[in-house]
Amino acid sequence: MNKVYFDNAATTAMDDRVIDAMLPYMKSYFGNPSSVHSHGREVRSAIEKSRKKVAELLNASPSEIFFTSGGTEADNTALVCGIDSHNITHAITSPIEHHAVLHTLEVLAKKGSVKLSILDVNEKGEIDLNQLEELLKANPKSLVSLMQANNEIGNLNDLTRIGGLAKEYQAFFHSDTVQTVGHFVHDLKTLPVDAIVAGGHKFHGPKGSGFLFVRKDKKIHPFIHGGAQERNMRGGTENVIGIIGIAKALELAYEDMAGHRSHIEQIKSRFIEKLTAEIPGVEFNGLSGDLSQSLYTVLNVSLPPSDPNRGMLLFNLDLEGISASGGSACSSGATVGSHVLRALNHNPERDSVRLSFSRFNTLEEVDYTVAKLKELYAVEV
Repeated sequence: MNKVYFDNAATTAMDDRVIDAMLPYMKSYFGNPSSVHSHGREVRSAIEKSRKKVAELLNASPSEIFFTSGGTEADNTALVCGIDSHNITHAITSPIEHHAVLHTLEVLAKKGSVKLSILDVNEKGEIDLNQLEELLKANPKSLVSLMQANNEIGNLNDLTRIGGLAKEYQAFFHSDTVQTVGHFVHDLKTLPVDAIVAGGHKFHGPKGSGFLFVRKDKKIHPFIHGGAQERNMRGGTENVIGIIGIAKALELAYEDMAGHRSHIEQIKSRFIEKLTAEIPGVEFNGLSGDLSQSLYTVLNVSLPPSDPNRGMLLFNLDLEGISASGGSACSSGATVGSHVLRALNHNPERDSVRLSFSRFNTLEEVDYTVAKLKELYAVEV
């Protein structure tokens, strides 16, 4: 079998139609969008059409959408500028957030900008919403940052319930939605969030593209200074091809989201069924083995202890042409263990692999991957 790619939570293959949409802005439409001449105006028009398309798909106002270099910059902007703009002195998050959130808030706490409270999670990675409410009662007007879906274990948080608590206690609610934009419908007129983010390469768009939504009644000041671009919210010449690409990718995601989801759920269900049947002792980290409570694109597999293979799982899979992740791949090449699995008190004797899926995966790839895992981890019964 050709190489198998099951690391779509790290990045996805670009859709050919996205590339086609971007090409004219590499070849023909090269003007600086801040220039007043015709070359600049035609590119400015394309950026604003892209902004309007993103806003339309998310049921937001174009004035609430700001293009960025990706989810990490968007998260940093929402957190740093949200805290500063609204004079926030207390922030609440969880120990299993993406490092774009967790490290940013830890730096702000170390500088004394905020006091930081970390919610408890249980062995399945579920946050304690009663604890969240108690913290909000004691610290109204806090910042709350809780992701919609965990990038490693796939757990889904109830943004409506969290947002309701945030609103009750006048908190600024930011959610890292990098793993869900393009995979779930977001109606930002009704969803009680103040800021969400996206990275285009998570839904078949280009790397280096992203956007930040900030609700218009919760405006924040810029994070990057130096120009009036992005409606005075982000200095620097716009990444035109990235903006064209992310808008096209989101449009394609919404065109047949239900169909994509149905196909990917078949992939995930097949993995759960075959792994459970063929590898005794296999488990699933977090809630990833529960289709109703987790991302349909992510399955985090905990394999039975195996001394000969321990620590060599990803290497052995790579030798068989299978690309997967041991956790978050956003710091690619790092050898440190997963902070998410540590927070769940995961058994260090068991190797874990995150398998993540896209509409381009096939059931045959599932069968091949399970067969290779079985060779490595099947135990005598």
